[in-house]
Amino acid sequence: MKYKSDVQSTPTRDILAFEKGTGNIYETLAICSKRANQISHELKEELNSKLSEFNTATDTLEEVFENREQIEISKFYERLPKPTLVALQEYLEDKIYYRNPAKEEKGE
Repeated sequence: MKYKSDVQSTPTRDILAFEKGTGNIYETLAICSKRANQISHELKEELNSKLSEFNTATDTLEEVFENREQIEISKFYERLPKPTLVALQEYLEDKIYYRNPAKEEKGE
C-alpha cells in the first residue's frame, strides 16, 4: 500500500504554505483536488480488484455476509487516510508535479 500516512485527522495548516509553489491558494487547491481524485480512483480500483476475488456466481446471500476476509479488507481501506489529506501532504512535501499551460503561454 503506497498511501500510508501518519495523518489520521485533519491538522491545522498554515494557509500561506499553500501559496508557496503557485502564488495563488486557489490554484493550489485545484491542484490538490485533482491529485486527491487521482488517489481516490487508484484506491477504488485497488479495492475493487481485491474484492472481485471473492465474487462467484454461486454465492448465496448468507455466504456474502459471512466472508470475514472480505470484511477485513474493506475495514483496512476504511482506516486509510482520506485522499484529500494525502494530496495536501504530498503538496507540502513537494511530491506533486504540476504545470499550468495557460501561464506557460503567457510566459509567466
